[in-house]
Amino acid sequence: MPSSSLRHGALLGSKLRTLRRRNGLTLEELSARCVQQDPAAAPSVSYLSMLETGKRTPSRTVLSMIAGVFGKPVDWFLDGNVETAPAGTLPGAIPGLDATTFEPSFLFSPAMLRHALPELLLQTGTSGQNFAQLLIRVWQETQQNDFPEIERAAEAAGGRAMPLSLAALVTLCERHGLEIRWVDDDRRRLNRGLARARFEAPGTILASRRLQTREARLKYELAFFLGHRILHNGDGAISAARVDRADTEAAGGAPGLGARDALHAWREFECSFFAGALLCPRAPFRQLLVREAHRISVHRKLGVGPAVVMRRMTAVSPYRHWHFFDGYPPGYLRTVYRGNGIPLPWGNLAVVPDPCPHWAVFRLLRGNGAARASAGAKPTSQISAMLADGAVRLYCCHSLLTRDAADATRVLSVGVDLAPALAAQGIDATSIAQEVWGACQRADGAAAVPAPAADAIRTVAHVQKIAWIAEALDVPAQIICPRSAACPRECRCRDES
Repeated sequence: MPSSSLRHGALLGSKLRTLRRRNGLTLEELSARCVQQDPAAAPSVSYLSMLETGKRTPSRTVLSMIAGVFGKPVDWFLDGNVETAPAGTLPGAIPGLDATTFEPSFLFSPAMLRHALPELLLQTGTSGQNFAQLLIRVWQETQQNDFPEIERAAEAAGGRAMPLSLAALVTLCERHGLEIRWVDDDRRRLNRGLARARFEAPGTILASRRLQTREARLKYELAFFLGHRILHNGDGAISAARVDRADTEAAGGAPGLGARDALHAWREFECSFFAGALLCPRAPFRQLLVREAHRISVHRKLGVGPAVVMRRMTAVSPYRHWHFFDGYPPGYLRTVYRGNGIPLPWGNLAVVPDPCPHWAVFRLLRGNGAARASAGAKPTSQISAMLADGAVRLYCCHSLLTRDAADATRVLSVGVDLAPALAAQGIDATSIAQEVWGACQRADGAAAVPAPAADAIRTVAHVQKIAWIAEALDVPAQIICPRSAACPRECRCRDES
């Protein structure tokens, strides 16, 4: 096919795909609508798919049918101009996440990306490991942490038992042919002397003896590698379980895309998700969260770490608009999840020079936070107003300053976007957000939530059964920003950091 014809077909296909998605039609539905016009000449689903990928060029008859479905003139598809849906307008798009379609599609084909990505990573100094984690994070966010196949595998293994005792978990491992071998911590066998474990194919878990005194951590490690055994038959293509990060500067590795970076990152995600689903199975865990009003302290009843509970909240809650951060000083994000599209306070998995100091997660990492972090530390709640894309957005987060297994200071923070919950109750979310924003602006960036807005937020806390939303009303709400260099406060937060 001549290059001009290839380009013409790709552009036409891109426009067709964008138009179809913008109107919320599947390929099957588009084909069915064409059948209604002319059953004999209507394109099949497979043929429409080839049109969208530029592998076929439609006849005038087929193009007329498609144009009729969308109320467009035929020439609209042939004029060579590119139209895309604005960010966030595609069906199912998450506010704050860019849903723009890249055009022309042939520039972003798999073959082209295979050549371009390694060079891009080298030029930007990005490691393959961090790039793979970014891709997985975006996939989690677009799926809103819904992975039913992994959930089913975990439930089949554990029988939805909750809490799952250490003895029962050891029995599960043995049932699946896993042997637990205890070893001493050292830099040669484990990771920088941390209390953790690693897997040796086909069925051995090498576990640090120090894990014997950290039952919650040991349960996670065993569940993680049991997931590898069940999901991947224990083939050994997996790194050690990475739930701690004491040495943040060493994270990431050398720039470039390694042959196994994506494989190991994906395996790590799957096994981590499996571990959470095994230790906190969806149905009983959701019921527990409702009974306990989503309090983080339920982790003690289950014998797991608070991070497991907080991350599972984002996956099992019927309310889908959550975010989760796992941060280390001075501003390294070990884990990010943005199912509500909240703008990041820092660069992805890296420190930036101007984070906003009024994010709860960052404030807890500053100053003498290490001295205050302990196993008995109480979580704190905060309502935050942010100006993003010309609109005020309202969030509530619940954050915990703690220590990891390597005794490094760590902040866990889980939160929700309040707007969809307010709107579901027939409340004008825009007006509530503006009310909170105005009160904070009049008080140099932090103020008590005005009474009418507070009543609306308490209604949300009651309906959603999330106690810490109501508790956040006991402290001043804060104006936050993605970057302090663009702080909207009259007294700019950059001057306070």
